[in-house]
Amino acid sequence: MQPTNVPTAVSALVAAKTPPIELAPRRPRGRPRKRADELDDGNRRQELIAAAAGLFRRQGFEATTTRDIAAAAGMQSGSPFYHFKSKAELLHAVMDSGMRTALARQEAVLHALDPQGQASAWRQLQALVCNHFSVLLGPGSDFIPVMLYERRSLRPAQSEALNALKARYEARWVPVLEALHAQGRLRAPVPLARLLMFGALNWTVQWYDAHRNGASIDALTDATLKLFVGPFADPED
Repeated sequence: MQPTNVPTAVSALVAAKTPPIELAPRRPRGRPRKRADELDDGNRRQELIAAAAGLFRRQGFEATTTRDIAAAAGMQSGSPFYHFKSKAELLHAVMDSGMRTALARQEAVLHALDPQGQASAWRQLQALVCNHFSVLLGPGSDFIPVMLYERRSLRPAQSEALNALKARYEARWVPVLEALHAQGRLRAPVPLARLLMFGALNWTVQWYDAHRNGASIDALTDATLKLFVGPFADPED
């Protein structure tokens, strides 16, 4: 969208009896005004986040410069600072955006599975695990490795906010695991089982390669269910 032209006061000045005093233009404080091509149209910020996530994953946070990020996003070297105060703020945005996207996807998957909330615990766990693998290994999955290895670079308040999002994400798994535990299909205590399950799933970002391992997301999901709740079919099948 092109910026709206601000009407001038020329007509009023011409009609005035006393000539106006010409003042030198005031120098704006703070950051320079954004140019038209630098205005955030809803995509520029996301492009920076995506570019930063990929670079932080491949090169590490410390080794990545804002110039690198700008180049990867097709921007001028100073453009990231129009959207983020610092590289550290961009790091937090990568993790925050990733977790919020993961939360939204998880809710959508569970709703699509059973809008009435009557799906069996086994079916719900299957959907949760499959979706988590998609979050970990699918397109736009760079934020998970970044979150695993670069959280030490966050400020305490940022880390606390991220923990709250992570807790919301994992909380959706607890009643499902509790139901399976009550059925005798999950024998480990639920808190420990949850930690072990997320540890195993999250570690796949280190070794999984669809071409080398020859396993699909569905195959990984099936293996996970067999490992944690046994090789049983859903009793409703």
